[in-house]
Amino acid sequence: MNPSDASYGAVLRGLYAITPQLDDETLLLALTGKLLNGGVRMLQYRDKSGRTPRQREALAARLLDCCREHGARLIINDDLALALATGADGVHLGVGDGDLAVARRALGEGKLLGATCHADPARARRAAEAGADYVAFGAFFPSPTKPEAELAPLEVLSSFRAGGFDRAAPAICAIGGITLENAPELLRAGASLLAVSSDLFLAARPEARAAAYQSLFNP
Repeated sequence: MNPSDASYGAVLRGLYAITPQLDDETLLLALTGKLLNGGVRMLQYRDKSGRTPRQREALAARLLDCCREHGARLIINDDLALALATGADGVHLGVGDGDLAVARRALGEGKLLGATCHADPARARRAAEAGADYVAFGAFFPSPTKPEAELAPLEVLSSFRAGGFDRAAPAICAIGGITLENAPELLRAGASLLAVSSDLFLAARPEARAAAYQSLFNP
C-alpha cells in the first residue's frame, strides 16, 4: 500500500515541527515563521518550561495566529484544556496524559488527535480505535530532546502499516532524533509524518531546512 493512500491519512503527510524549549518567545515565533515559510504545515506547541498557564495560553494564541497566516495547523502537546481554550487544531497526548476517547469527544469533528505509542503497535491500535488521527512511534534515533528515550526499531512502522483496520487507519508519525540524513529510511518504512524539533529550530537556515524536508515527500 502506498503511504499516500487515503486510508493512511493522506491529509496528514509531511513535516511536523515541534517547538523546543526556548525562553525567548520573540525568537521562537521568528523561527516558527521561517519554518512555516519553508513548508511546515503542522506545528506542535510543546512546553515543559516554567511558564504559567496564562503565559502558555498567550504564547499558544500567538503561535496559532502564525499558523493561520500560513495555512498550517497547530497541535497542543499534552494539554487538552489549552487546546480547547485557544481553538487550536488538535491535541497530542503522551502515555498517561489523558484518555484518548475522552479527548476525541471533547475535540469534536474537524480537530486532530495524536497519540504517543513508543514502539508498541498494540497501543497504537488501541489509539486508533479511540479515534486518534495519527499515532507517533519512536524515538528512532538518539534525541537531544529526550536523551533517555528507549530507541524503537524501524520495523514497528512497517508492521503497523501492514495491519488491517475496521475504521480509517491513522497516519503514522515518526519521532526522535530525525535528521535530513536519516529521514528517508523512515519514509521508506512507512512513516507519513516526520516530527522534528532540533534539526529544524537549530538549523543555520531554518526555512531552507524545512523546504529540504518537504522535498522528501515530493520526489
